[in-house]
Amino acid sequence: MNYNEETLSKLVEEIVGAKDISLVEIPCVDLYMDQVTTFFNEKLGSLKRNEEDKILTKTMINNYTKGKVLMPAKNKKYTNEHIILLTLIYNLKQTISISDINTLFDPIIDIKAPQSISVPLGDLYNDFLDIKEVQNKEFARDIDKDAKFIKEKIKEMGKEGGELLELILMILLLTNKANMQKRMAEKLIDNFLKKK
Repeated sequence: MNYNEETLSKLVEEIVGAKDISLVEIPCVDLYMDQVTTFFNEKLGSLKRNEEDKILTKTMINNYTKGKVLMPAKNKKYTNEHIILLTLIYNLKQTISISDINTLFDPIIDIKAPQSISVPLGDLYNDFLDIKEVQNKEFARDIDKDAKFIKEKIKEMGKEGGELLELILMILLLTNKANMQKRMAEKLIDNFLKKK
């Protein structure tokens, strides 16, 4: 595959078009761990970078519970609140540490009292999905804008190298944006959520 506007646009569509788990897709009945892992691997399988990757495993769930990021199962079953939290954990762990996720979830859920959820998770999750949809559209526009900016910058500087130089600069730019956003998320956690 050659790097050009058309292939870049297809990759953006692939990323932006990835489907999230909606609230209506979350089963109303509680699930056993095997059912939970199967559910996640089926619903979010398109997000895997490599075919052999797993979206969610039993070990991950056990580690989240031991690390107090997720409340323990109720009679070996996982509720829709567990599923919502696991979905949020999946999104968050791509960028921030489990320790930071734990800090973020502190005001949402009291791990010591599994029934004690202080924020309506369904509402929080729906709001997140709505905001994410808008953000995805902005991402597509930003990528297009960044690609044009890089092309103009290369032309302006009289550089040779075309596609390869554009590709490298795009990767560097995306990585820089991701790093800045990660640092900003960490600063928000450190300044407003960590107990002093």
